[in-house]
Amino acid sequence: MTAQTPPTPPFRDQRMPFAKRIDDLLSRLTLDEKIGFLHQFTPAVERLGIDGFRTGQEALHGVAWMGPATVFPQAVGLGATWNTDLVRRVGEAVSKETRAMRARDDRVGLNVWAPTVNLLRHPLWGRNEEGYSEDPKLTSAIATAYTRGLRGDHPTYWRTAPVLKHWLAHNNETGRDVTSSSVRPRVLHEYDLRAFRETVEAGATAGVMPAYNLVNGRPNHVSPYLREHLRTWTDEDLLVCSDAGAPSNLVDSEHYFDTHEEATAASLLAGVDSFTDHGTDSSKITARVRGALDRGLLTEADIDAAVRRQLSVRFRLGEFDPEYDPHALTKDFDTPAHRDLAQEAAEQSVVLLKNSSGLLPLAPDTRLAVVGLLADECKLDWYSGTLIHRSTPLEGLYERFGAERVEFAEGVDRVLLKTSAGTFLHVPEADAADEVRGAEGALDPALLAGRTDLPALTTDPAGTELALVDWGEGVLTLRAPDGRYLSVAEDGRVRASADQPGGWVVQETFRLEPHENGHLLRHIGTGRHVSVAADGVRVAEANPEIFQIIVVERGEDAVTRITSQADVVLVVAGNDPHINGRETEDRTTLALPAHQERLLRAARAANPNTVLALVSAYPYAVDPAALPAILWTCHGGQAGGAALARVLAGDVSPAGRLPQTWYATDSDLPDLLDYDVIGSRQTYLYFEGTPLFPFGHGLSYAAFSYADLRTTVDGDAVKVSFTVTNTGDVTSDEVAQLYTRAVDPTVPRPRRELLAHDRVRLEPGEQRELPFEVPLRAFDFWDVARGGWRREAGPYELLAGASSEDIRLRTTVLLDGEAPAPRPVLRLGLDAADFDEQSGVAIVDRTKTAGDAVTAAQGRSGELVYRDCDFGGGATEVTAAVSGDGVVEISLDGGPALAVLTSRAPDENPYDYTTLSAGIIAEGVRDVHIRLRGPLRLAHVGFSG
Repeated sequence: MTAQTPPTPPFRDQRMPFAKRIDDLLSRLTLDEKIGFLHQFTPAVERLGIDGFRTGQEALHGVAWMGPATVFPQAVGLGATWNTDLVRRVGEAVSKETRAMRARDDRVGLNVWAPTVNLLRHPLWGRNEEGYSEDPKLTSAIATAYTRGLRGDHPTYWRTAPVLKHWLAHNNETGRDVTSSSVRPRVLHEYDLRAFRETVEAGATAGVMPAYNLVNGRPNHVSPYLREHLRTWTDEDLLVCSDAGAPSNLVDSEHYFDTHEEATAASLLAGVDSFTDHGTDSSKITARVRGALDRGLLTEADIDAAVRRQLSVRFRLGEFDPEYDPHALTKDFDTPAHRDLAQEAAEQSVVLLKNSSGLLPLAPDTRLAVVGLLADECKLDWYSGTLIHRSTPLEGLYERFGAERVEFAEGVDRVLLKTSAGTFLHVPEADAADEVRGAEGALDPALLAGRTDLPALTTDPAGTELALVDWGEGVLTLRAPDGRYLSVAEDGRVRASADQPGGWVVQETFRLEPHENGHLLRHIGTGRHVSVAADGVRVAEANPEIFQIIVVERGEDAVTRITSQADVVLVVAGNDPHINGRETEDRTTLALPAHQERLLRAARAANPNTVLALVSAYPYAVDPAALPAILWTCHGGQAGGAALARVLAGDVSPAGRLPQTWYATDSDLPDLLDYDVIGSRQTYLYFEGTPLFPFGHGLSYAAFSYADLRTTVDGDAVKVSFTVTNTGDVTSDEVAQLYTRAVDPTVPRPRRELLAHDRVRLEPGEQRELPFEVPLRAFDFWDVARGGWRREAGPYELLAGASSEDIRLRTTVLLDGEAPAPRPVLRLGLDAADFDEQSGVAIVDRTKTAGDAVTAAQGRSGELVYRDCDFGGGATEVTAAVSGDGVVEISLDGGPALAVLTSRAPDENPYDYTTLSAGIIAEGVRDVHIRLRGPLRLAHVGFSG
C-alpha cells in the first residue's frame, strides 16, 4: 500500500487570498502559541512547520548591526539630495542586501525598522541625523521613495517590510521616556501627522513604531491616534512594533499604569502588535499577556487582531510561499552598482553654502593644505553597518589631486599625561590583531563588550604621546599613536583598544577636571576617575590620580605650519556621531566646538583662501563673513570622502539643498520641548528672523534662470509650470522648488510652504519646462472651530525658486473655499484643547484612553483664546469640566473677568472631573479668553441660555 500525501492546509495554498489563509492559520494556533507571537522574537511552531520570526532589522541608510554592508549617507544627507528617484534606488539596494545577508545569516530580519520620518523641527535634537527634513512634504516624499525601494515592485510579495519610526512628535532625547510633547490640533494635523500620513497612503509601508515620549500627556504606546488616524489611512494590515523597552517604561519610568498587566493590555488595545522588550527573552511579555487575560483586561479576539497583522506582513514577505517568492534568491551584496550608488548618493548630498569669490571648484594644480579633526575620518553612527570600503576626505583628495600636492595636519593637541609620581601614562605595545567594533554583527550592539585582550596602560619615565581632541563641552577623546582610542572595558582597566568612539554607552570619552595644581581625569561612561595602581591604569572610586597636562604640540601650531604656503586651505570640521548629539543625548548649542574654532581661526589667519567643509549630522552656527567658501555634507558613508573631493575639484557640480533651516544663533531657537511650531514660529514655515542659511538653500557651479510661470485651476488641482534654463557653462543639477503662501489668511499660516520640487540635470544652455499638479487639499488648514480641514477662499501666492528665500517667479491664484463660521458655543461649547492661541498652557490627557485637556504649564498660570464664539441670543450660564485644584477665569474680548470658577478638588486622581458653573451674560460673536491658575485640568467649557 502507498501512504497518502496529507492534504495541503489552506494557509499553505498559494491560490487562496492572504486573508483567507491567515484565517485558517489563526484557527490552527493555540492561545499560547498566539501569545508567543506578540513578542519581538516569535518562536517557531514546529507542529505546523512555521519558522521563528523577528520583527526589527535596522536599515536606516544600509543594513545595520549585522556586520559588513554597503553604508550609504546618513538619512539627513539623503534628505539633502531632494532626489526621490535616487533615494528609491538606495532603498532598493538596501533591501537587496538585506535579502542577501539573510540567506547566509538568519539573524538578519526582513521586517526593517526604517525610515525615520520624525520631522527635524529642532536642530539640537540628538537624532537629527536620522530624519530627512523639517518640512512634512519633503520628508514624506523622501520617506515614500525609500519605502518603495525597500518594498520592491512585485504586486504581491515584498522584498522587505518597512516600519516607519517614531510615532509621534518626537524630537528630544532629554527625558525622552518621561517628557510630553504638547501638540495643539493644528500642529498635530498640519505638521506631525502629515509626514506619516502621506507616506502610509503611498502604499509601501508595513507598519509604524511608536516613540518613547508622551504626546499631550499620554504615552505614544497607548495613543488613540493609532486607531483614530493611522489605521484609517490604508486598507493594509499595519504592524505596530513597540520601541525597545517602551512597554516596560509605561510602569517603570512613566508610572502611567500601576501594573505591567494593565500596561500591556492597554498597549495591545491601542494597537501595538509586537512588543520589543527584554531582548530575546519573551517570557516576561507573555506572562504579562496571560495575566491580563486572567484579569479580563484582554480577550483572545484582541490577541488575534495583533497576530493577524504580524502574519499579514509575513505572508507578504513570501515566508509561506518560498517557491513563489521572487526575492528568495536575491544575492546582490556589495556589488559594483551598489558601490557606485553609494558614491552617487554622497555626491548628491553635498551642499555648497557659500562660494563668494569663485574659489571653488579648485584648479587641477592647486596646492592644498587639508586640516581638521574630520579630514581623515570616515565616521559611522549608531545605525550604520560595518564598512567594507571607506573613503576619508583626505584620501579622496590624495586620489584626486595627488599626494604630492596635498599636505595634512589633523590639528589634535598632542599631550603627555604626567602623574604625581613624575612618571607618564604609557601605552604598551600590543600584538593583538585589529578589531572593528561590531564587525561580526549583533542582535543588540548595546551589549557588545570592550576588549580585554590588550594590555592596560601603565606608567614609565618617557610616556606615550596622546592625541587629545575636545569635542565640545569638555568632552575629550585620547588616542594612542597606533590610532587606537583609550577605552574602558568591564574590568575597569584603561586600554588603547577602540578603533573609534562608539557603543550605546561610549567608553572612549573623558573629562579633565581642575584639581589642586593639576587635573583629575574622569571617565564619562563609568563616572569614575582614572587611577594609577601597581597593576596598571584603571578607573576607580578612590585614589584618583592628579595629572599634569604637558602639551607637546598645540593643534593650531600644526595647522599654521602647513597652511601659509598652500594655495588653498581646506578645514574639515564637524561632529563625531557618538559624541555630544546622538540617540539619548541632545546638543546644547549650535556653536562649533571651541577646539575646531581654534583650528579654523588659525587657518584663516595664515591663509585667506580657506574653505570650510562641515561634515556633520546637524547644522552649526558659524560666521561665514571671513570665509570665501563653505560646504556641508552629512557623514557620507563609505564614499563620503571621494564624493567631497570630486565636488571640490568640479568633477561634480554641487546640487544638494538644505533640508532644514540653519539658524544664526542659539537665541533664534525655541525651547527644545516647545512643539508648537505655529505659536513659537518654528522652522522655515513660521520663522520670522533671518536664518544663517534658509531651508532649500544650496549653490551650484552653474547658474540657472527661471521663466514662464503658468497656472490653471483644473478640477481638484492647480496645475503649475515654469521653465528652468542652465545659463552657466557646466552641466549641473538644479532643484526647482514650488511654494505657496496664503495672502490674506484669517488664522496664522506659513510664511512659505513647500508644495512640490523637482531635481533636474541640465546641460549648459539647456531649458526644460517643469510641470506640477498640486491637489487643492494642499492649501487646506485644520480649522479648530469645526474640527476638520478647510480651505479659505481667496488669493494664494505661488512662488517658484531655488530656495525658500531665493524666489525667482511669483503669481497669485484665486481659490474657492468655505467661508469661516463662528463657533456654535451654545450648542457645542468649547473643547479646551481646540484653542486658537495660547500662552503658558500644556495639553494633557483627559483620560488614559482618549481625549485632551489643558493645564497651566508647571501648574502656574496660562491663557487660552477662542476666536469668534457665537452666543446667539445670549448665554446666561457657563460650566467648566475640571479636575484638580485651581481657578478658571472667563472673559470676553480681553475684558474683565465675567466668571471665576474655583476648584478645591484634591488632585490625587487627575481624571476625576467635576463640573463647575457660574452666571454669565454674553451675546453676539465674541472672543472668549480663559485664564488658568494652579495645577487644575480643564477639559470642556459649556454655555447655556
